[in-house]
Amino acid sequence: MRKKFFGSLILGLLIANYIYEPLPDNVEEPWKIMLLNAFLKTTSHLTLFAEILGLNHFMESMMFFSRFQNVPPTSDENVTVRDTTFNDIPVRIYVPQRKPKSLRRGLFYIHGGGWCWGSNAYKSYDLLSRWTADRLDAVIISTNYRLAPKYHFPVQFEDVYTALKWFLHPNVLENYGVDPSRVGISGDSAGGNLAAAVTQQLLEDPDVKIKLKVQSLIYPALQNFDMDLPSYRENSHFPILSKSLMVRFWSEYFTTDRSLEKAMLSNQHIPLESIHQFKFVNWSSLLPEKFKKGHIYKTPTHGSSELAKKYPGFLDVKASPLLADDNKLRNLPLTYIITCQYDVLRDDGLMYVTRLRNSGVQVVHNHVEGAFHGTVSFLFMKIGYRLANQYISWLDENL
Repeated sequence: MRKKFFGSLILGLLIANYIYEPLPDNVEEPWKIMLLNAFLKTTSHLTLFAEILGLNHFMESMMFFSRFQNVPPTSDENVTVRDTTFNDIPVRIYVPQRKPKSLRRGLFYIHGGGWCWGSNAYKSYDLLSRWTADRLDAVIISTNYRLAPKYHFPVQFEDVYTALKWFLHPNVLENYGVDPSRVGISGDSAGGNLAAAVTQQLLEDPDVKIKLKVQSLIYPALQNFDMDLPSYRENSHFPILSKSLMVRFWSEYFTTDRSLEKAMLSNQHIPLESIHQFKFVNWSSLLPEKFKKGHIYKTPTHGSSELAKKYPGFLDVKASPLLADDNKLRNLPLTYIITCQYDVLRDDGLMYVTRLRNSGVQVVHNHVEGAFHGTVSFLFMKIGYRLANQYISWLDENL
């Protein structure tokens, strides 16, 4: 009996030690984060082990597990939901049930997942889109796109741009009862990257006559040039999105060749001939003082040109929207950017806020202390629920 007791005690202590993660004092509901992180950590360890054994690619295994989050397109008393395609790109459409008094607003949403996993059918995205459609009395188009490692850049960009152009066609907007002067775009994380990139691309497309009224970017990934930002240094091992995972996401976006990932981790992947572009992502001049916190800027060491020749996509502005010059930025629409304190991507968003404002673009910046990457997706947490409501309220006032 005593042996069983001590055995159970030791097992319990081991489990508690595995789950426990020291977190800052201003993080709400820390045990929810710890439990969530323990689940993600366990899944990650299993998939890494399978990859080491040669059974399956890490990202493909993670995508398999993530599919359990999918929910079918189910209509309710407030919103009609259905799956369809826009020029062969899968989308999920949310239309309010109540009779419209006039043309509705439209929002094009792009899910996150590091360009490697994720779906518009995830329960969290489905719920956020329902809330947005109902509260705004708006038509929400939540798009999918092909994922790495099977598909690499620019496939993800092209899929999203194809679906967006389809939606912006006057006949399509008319079919869904959407006011062409009140269409916005939004996305989180990798989806925020794609939202920023396609919004820039629209400015140069003579075939698209309808322009976006707003863009709303939720903790977006906006550059892969400098992996040594203060936010990467401070949050390199924070739960949900570590530096190593984010770097692998970036690398897998372009190739399954792990040499690019290795070069990115050491911040030695940008060739000498592209060093001049660091001015667009130089955090020493673009971050507000309070976010520098005594960090010393280190000029990145240039890498071999071979990687850039093999995988030129990681130097493309369509992959890193922060590389756009000021002439391109100044014509962007009203922008809302959410950044979180404990997020490796925090400084990407902060630098974009600075660059857009310097270019004359109206920007509303919502920086959330105590929040972490993925917060808006975790609607079962108080901070996730609050941030989702702030996001929807801003859209309601400005779209």
